[in-house]
Amino acid sequence: MNEVDKAISLIPGVGLKQKHVGFEWGPGDILVYETNFKLQGPGFPFVHVVRKDEDIYSPILRKLFNESHHIFVGLQNIKDDMPSKNKKPQFVSVSKNYRSVIRACMEELQQVAGMCCDWTAGRPVSILLAIELIWNLCEVLFIDAAPAGILLLHLLDWVRLHKADVDEKVREVLQSESPTHHHAYWEVVISFVLQGRMDEARQILMKQANLQPASRPIYQLMDSLLQKMPIFNPGSTQTLTEFDVKWRHWHEECDRYLQDNSFASNRHLETICKILVGDEDTMLEHKELLGTWYHFLVSRLLFFHPTVKPSELHYYAQSSMDMFLDSRSAPEPLDSILLAAFEFDLHQVIKDCSIALNNWWFVAHLTDLLDHCKLLQSHNLHFGSNLREFLVLEYASGLFSHHSLWQLAVDYFDHCPEFGRVYLELQIERVPLETERKALKVLRICEQRQMNEQVRSICKIMAKRALSNNRLGSALSWSIRAKDAAFATLISERFLQDYCTRGSFSDLDLIDNLGPAMLLSDRLTFLGKYREFHRLYGEMRFTEAAKLLLSLMTAKIAPRSFWMTLLTDALPLLEQKEVNTYVHNAELQRPIYNLLINNHFKSARTTRSNRHGKHELIRDLE
Repeated sequence: MNEVDKAISLIPGVGLKQKHVGFEWGPGDILVYETNFKLQGPGFPFVHVVRKDEDIYSPILRKLFNESHHIFVGLQNIKDDMPSKNKKPQFVSVSKNYRSVIRACMEELQQVAGMCCDWTAGRPVSILLAIELIWNLCEVLFIDAAPAGILLLHLLDWVRLHKADVDEKVREVLQSESPTHHHAYWEVVISFVLQGRMDEARQILMKQANLQPASRPIYQLMDSLLQKMPIFNPGSTQTLTEFDVKWRHWHEECDRYLQDNSFASNRHLETICKILVGDEDTMLEHKELLGTWYHFLVSRLLFFHPTVKPSELHYYAQSSMDMFLDSRSAPEPLDSILLAAFEFDLHQVIKDCSIALNNWWFVAHLTDLLDHCKLLQSHNLHFGSNLREFLVLEYASGLFSHHSLWQLAVDYFDHCPEFGRVYLELQIERVPLETERKALKVLRICEQRQMNEQVRSICKIMAKRALSNNRLGSALSWSIRAKDAAFATLISERFLQDYCTRGSFSDLDLIDNLGPAMLLSDRLTFLGKYREFHRLYGEMRFTEAAKLLLSLMTAKIAPRSFWMTLLTDALPLLEQKEVNTYVHNAELQRPIYNLLINNHFKSARTTRSNRHGKHELIRDLE
């Protein structure tokens, strides 16, 4: 939770009565309210604006959210009916994809942190480092579920990946004028040994051996021990038992040379030999090279129990942490999370991460993947939703507070079968519709999911906004889309009023292409047909125009205020020869006269008397 630029906002009414202020977090926002408790001392009606999910406002971290969204959607498409043994490689691949996205964002953040002087720039980097460290361990222990033998190989890769300072130190040593006399030379050799990188340790050692011909035999002896150290190869035909026997022989050989004081003349080589036989005290003397208790754990297993089983890890993890950490200091949150993972307590890992990390991204995506691996099926929450859905809903709700990331949240809600639809319906109504383009995006989402109530609500909002800005065409289009007959009638009347005032229609393309939509209301039908009458008249198709005008008069859908306009439109038509013949047809003459004279003209407002006006109209028609 971060304070944003210390922006101070005056909350009207809050604090004026010298009362305490309370607050509640909402989805990305905060609700502030005044309580019944009086302040003890001077009080001020000011509140610092704070945001809970500050990370979503970082441009680099938005890349993390966007990229992980694609991975998440792809994961949901893995077929449930596929055999579990075929799914495992896919799940491991998905996990690696997540980690690659994390690492890419982390590297970009490191570059930014290196170019600026603000110490806060490095904070997201440390968070992402911890996130990838935890995720990688969960991948090894739960998703890949490596068995004995392979397990240690994966843990070595895990430590090497997250202990990159060794390689930086190697470059520093090798680029110096005299690498063997560099103060960090032996630190590099021992670091390589502690990480099981024996070939690289041998290469560095040979530089020292070449400079000391008298000591060449003991260097060659150490080189032989490092070269012969057995490493389990999962691709070979060697069984785990055969590997264990071979490793024990090598271990006994190292111990024999140590007991014989074969390396007593060189304290550095003797230190390496002690590490090879798994001497814990010697390893702990190099805490600064190990850096962390979990690095100590992996090195300890490498030289003491390389065939460790997953079920044995918790014992070695707890004892390694106790041995490595100062007994006077409490473990950090990261230590507790990693220890819970080594104890195979998934729910504790997720719980601790939810508390320690500053957003829901990590726990939502990791839990989703673990749920697909069928590792969380037994854990439901007391209010009905399972753990996976709860965390995904929380993460998606946070995304909805961002002006662009809200679109990603829709897919997350789609894949929450129990409450996702309800959350989406509630959240979609809170999306600010600043532009028609954004409104169309929201509308498309609602239409694709048959969210009819939200569709009507959005269209009504946009129709009213367009009408208030006197954009009649847009207002009519939105009201048609909302299937709002009453609002369509209102806008149609505005079109007709504008026509009476200006003598022409606006938005002709819309009116000309109403199609079946004109049936939404009588007034809209009249508008569409009346515009069609003008089009026919303009094309000099007078008979068709006359028939259409007559049908508009007889259908009684024209507004009363428009009757005189219709009568005025009829007069020039009667001057046309073909129309005159049509009108004087025996079957049509009586309806026209009855309509024009007896019905419509009675309601037309005129300064003349009805009798005088009626005789004048008859004379014009004849």
